[in-house]
Amino acid sequence: MKNIRKYLLLLVLPMLLLVSACKEDSTTEPTPTPVDESKVLVEYLEANGDYLNATAPAIISAADVRTLQLTNPTKLHVVDIRSSADFTNKGHIEGAVNVAVKDIVTYFKNTITPATYEKIAIACYSGQTAGYATALLRLLGYTNVFSLKFGMSAWNDSVANSWKPAVGNNYTNFVTTPTDKNPAGNLPTLRTGKTTGKEILEARIDSLLKSADPFGDARITYTTVTGAFSNYYIVNYWPLNHYNLGHLPGAIQYTPKADLKLSTFLKTLPTNKTVVIYCYTGQTSAQVATILKVLGYDAKSLMFGVSTMNYNLLTTNNLSTWKDTECMYYPFVK
Repeated sequence: MKNIRKYLLLLVLPMLLLVSACKEDSTTEPTPTPVDESKVLVEYLEANGDYLNATAPAIISAADVRTLQLTNPTKLHVVDIRSSADFTNKGHIEGAVNVAVKDIVTYFKNTITPATYEKIAIACYSGQTAGYATALLRLLGYTNVFSLKFGMSAWNDSVANSWKPAVGNNYTNFVTTPTDKNPAGNLPTLRTGKTTGKEILEARIDSLLKSADPFGDARITYTTVTGAFSNYYIVNYWPLNHYNLGHLPGAIQYTPKADLKLSTFLKTLPTNKTVVIYCYTGQTSAQVATILKVLGYDAKSLMFGVSTMNYNLLTTNNLSTWKDTECMYYPFVK
């Protein structure tokens, strides 16, 4: 009997030691530290050019594109992101290449060598969709990319005519009463599964471009906003002195290149409400809203800005807006 007990003990003892070792292993393994993806992404962008607060918007005029086209055409590349039908049938800048917005990053990575050009101009109808594409490319480090100001409407209105019918005094109930910013809160929650700023950025841009209508997700009309002010956190992206001239009711002033830093007021933007950005013409707000969408905010650019709502406010105070003289009537090809 004693021999049997000893035999059983010899069998059981190694198993107990194994179980004990496994328990020790399981308790000594370090617990992975959760990655605050949004914070990592913001810090990465601010440490690598801080496009939102240092340079945006990157815009080039039709006149500057034409000058480079005539003087040094090999250093200019024009990417036209309008529909293929309009590119072909209505015409385009000579030498331009037609690329869909959803394919813009792939085109830059796999088809061209961007660094060989002095300027790469992104052309659309009004300059606003081009602003969306330009912002994404700038975040990825393509520092020679610019949106064509006012789009092909500024090149020749036979090709595109978005601006002339858009300007007007369609909503002039502007106020001068200021509205305070929200208290600082949290950044949006991102779940890309990535850990570095570069990886998170690429995953976010890839996700946005998979949409059926990428810029459609980032734009809104003045009629939608003015029809339900309480649904939106409205950002007036103007200097304070321009904000004081008049703004949409309830709009909050954010100073360009200053107030959307992590160290200033970025975290005052709500994560549970649509953030509407507006500027003078939509050229700037399109780029700002795009960057905020990359960061995880439900951000939208108000199309055509104040130029479509209160045109007289802009012209009276000599602020930036569309004028018919912006259309240069430059030559185009089909």
